[in-house]
Amino acid sequence: MDESTTESSDVPASDEEWQEILTEEEYHILRERGTEPKFTGEYLDVDDDGVFRCAGCGTALFDTDSQFDSGHGWPSFTDVVEEGNVETEVDTRHGMERTEVLCGECGGHLGHVFDDGPDPTGKRYCINSAALDFESGEE
Repeated sequence: MDESTTESSDVPASDEEWQEILTEEEYHILRERGTEPKFTGEYLDVDDDGVFRCAGCGTALFDTDSQFDSGHGWPSFTDVVEEGNVETEVDTRHGMERTEVLCGECGGHLGHVFDDGPDPTGKRYCINSAALDFESGEE
């Protein structure tokens, strides 16, 4: 399968359907724009090569080649797998202006992106582990 494709084109249409397929934590983050506590996420330190997919719909979002340790407490990436697989929008919640990162396929909240990352992009995609599934490239 091409890593830029989704695993399923059957994106739930209602909150009830989302609640049936997601865990409570996944639902809170992806559908209610929540955040997991820092330094608690499953994918903070990944040693295998592979692709991180949206936990809601399976869209390929990030890969381990772009992952780095930002020290901020959430999985961080310098770039996306393919343009269009993620979208961004201005987030003014919590009395500040940030750039929210959303899955381009299902609209699920992933985290935020900041302009304080390393080269080559200067970006730090700060993403909740619970919004991701990891597909190892290791055999």
